[in-house]
Amino acid sequence: MLDRPLVFLDLETTGATAGVDRITEIGLIEVDDGEYVREWTTLVNPGIPISPFIESLTGISDDMVAGAPSFASLAIDLNTRLKGRLLVAHNARFDYGFLRAEFARLATEFSSQLVCTVKLSRKLFPGHKRHNLDSLMERHDVSCDARHRALGDARVLWDLIAKWRIDPGVDALAAAAAAQLKSQVSVQRNHPKD
Repeated sequence: MLDRPLVFLDLETTGATAGVDRITEIGLIEVDDGEYVREWTTLVNPGIPISPFIESLTGISDDMVAGAPSFASLAIDLNTRLKGRLLVAHNARFDYGFLRAEFARLATEFSSQLVCTVKLSRKLFPGHKRHNLDSLMERHDVSCDARHRALGDARVLWDLIAKWRIDPGVDALAAAAAAQLKSQVSVQRNHPKD
C-alpha cells in the first residue's frame, strides 16, 4: 500500500445521504513512496442549508460556506489531486459515495481504488470491538487539533497509518490493504459496467 501514491481524504457533509446531501469541506493529504508530500483543504458551498445538528458536530455554518467555492468550481483541481492515487478514508464508502455523487452531478465519472481504515483496523486488531475514529485515536494515542473537520480527520488517518507501520508492522499493514484491494478487483470483475 505505502509503495503507491496515496491520498488520505476526509469530507464533511450536510448529512449522510450522498444522493441528497452535499459536501461542505474537503481535506486531504498526499503521500508518495510512504512519505508526506502536501496537504490541502477547502470549505465548499453546498448550495443547500446546513442543519443545526451538523453545524454543532462540525462547527461549519451556512455563514462559513456562503463565500466558499462550489464543488463544480473545485472539481478539476480536486480530480487532479486524486487521479492515480489510492484513496484512503475512514468508512471509505461514505466519502467515495459523496465524491462520485458530486462528480456525477457534473456529468463526470469518478472512480478510485479504496482502502478503508475501519476495515484495516478490524483486520489488524480483531480483538477490539470498536473501530470508530474516536476509539482508534484513544487506543493508538493519536490526537487531533480539529476533530470533525476534514483536514484534522485526514491527519488522524495519516497518523494512524504511521503507528500501524510500527505495530503490527509494514507487512501486516500491506497484507490487510492488499486483501481489501483484491476484493474490489473481484467485485469489479463480477459486476462489469454496462
